[in-house]
Amino acid sequence: MEIDVGNALASVASPGVSRDSLERLDERVARAHERIEAGRAEGEHGYAALELPVETDPEPIHGAVDSLEIDPEALVTVGIGGSALGAKTLVDALGSGEVETVFLDNVDPDWVSRRLANLPLERTAVNVVSRSGTTAETLANFLVVREAMEEAGVDWTDRTVVTTGESGPLAELADGHDLPKLAVPDGVPGRFSALSPVGLFAPAVCGHDIEAILDGARAERETLSGSLFSCPAYAYGATTYALETRGASVNAMMPYAESLETFAEWFAQLWAESLGKDGLGQAPVRALGATDQHSQLQRYRAGPRDTLVTFVTPRERGEREIPDAGIEDLDYLSGAGLEELIDAEFEATEASLAAAGRPTVRLEIDSVDARSVGGLLYGMEAACVLAGELAGVSAFDQPAVEWAKRATRGLLGGGEFAESEAVAEKTELRIGGPSGASMR
Repeated sequence: MEIDVGNALASVASPGVSRDSLERLDERVARAHERIEAGRAEGEHGYAALELPVETDPEPIHGAVDSLEIDPEALVTVGIGGSALGAKTLVDALGSGEVETVFLDNVDPDWVSRRLANLPLERTAVNVVSRSGTTAETLANFLVVREAMEEAGVDWTDRTVVTTGESGPLAELADGHDLPKLAVPDGVPGRFSALSPVGLFAPAVCGHDIEAILDGARAERETLSGSLFSCPAYAYGATTYALETRGASVNAMMPYAESLETFAEWFAQLWAESLGKDGLGQAPVRALGATDQHSQLQRYRAGPRDTLVTFVTPRERGEREIPDAGIEDLDYLSGAGLEELIDAEFEATEASLAAAGRPTVRLEIDSVDARSVGGLLYGMEAACVLAGELAGVSAFDQPAVEWAKRATRGLLGGGEFAESEAVAEKTELRIGGPSGASMR
């Protein structure tokens, strides 16, 4: 991964950060790096995620794939948040090959029913993922999947792999039915777990080289150093932090590769859940080039000066020639390729924002392949950890998320939680519907 922060400098953008400010900030980056290094060395909670490229053993993952008693035509991954997004990001980036992949990461009943109705259940494998084994959405969807298979006369036990912690309901279920079990790594929050069995099982089922994913992450890990000027990940984390303190409260992640659209979703969870604390944290926005330059770009170029746009672009792409239209006004397209067009779209969008004095950062990867994507995910995780250190917040907890989980469980009768009582206290001002306008 290579980073270009030139269009985020104060000399060309507002808000922007000067080179002198980055030099001064680099002293804090060095101290933050020492803290990160100590956390990595001790395997502290959260910091342990940055050791996954060297700690993750691919063999149990391959063993779990080999244990499936079917050659799957489809794979259903049942999880939510970090238990699904890492795997989905890798599969969408690299392709699912001949395996149809479904990620049940929501509990909308109509959507879940449609997804299951279209699957060849007799040729479908299942991976259910939850560290605690108590996540309500995951367990509910798994029970729905299990029932659908039983009703179709399919033995779910010969095609289910469980990814969970050492104890809990899912661990007990796996042991009780002698199911293959993969371990969720200790000390690693879900949103940082893409480079573990949590994220790597699905791409392994699809035939991808998970060793190459880890190799790319290891290469990025080797760049971590005490200076943002020698480490792309730290350069990104420090630059985003500096821009936020200067008013860039929004970070629009805009990859120029269709296959990286889910990466922007993964980034949004990583950035929001890790850094949105104590009144701090950029609001991550998901965008996609070239699609969203025909919509969101208007706001980024001419709206409030509160947005950093982060571009991700591969240096190499596939090729597809644009046919001759036989129309004079379209001659400029003749002989060109779609790869040239999307690269031109990217360059034009970046230049458009620079001309308007809006800050952008460019992240370049060699191509959208296993090694580069592994490095990209690791780089963003390291950047996030550094940004948290500079802001003085822990990137590894999620108290607001846990509050909502307790409220949900209380509403479903899963215990007495004070958080669920807040639902009854909601102020209402309803307009329309059968009762007309009313307030409570």
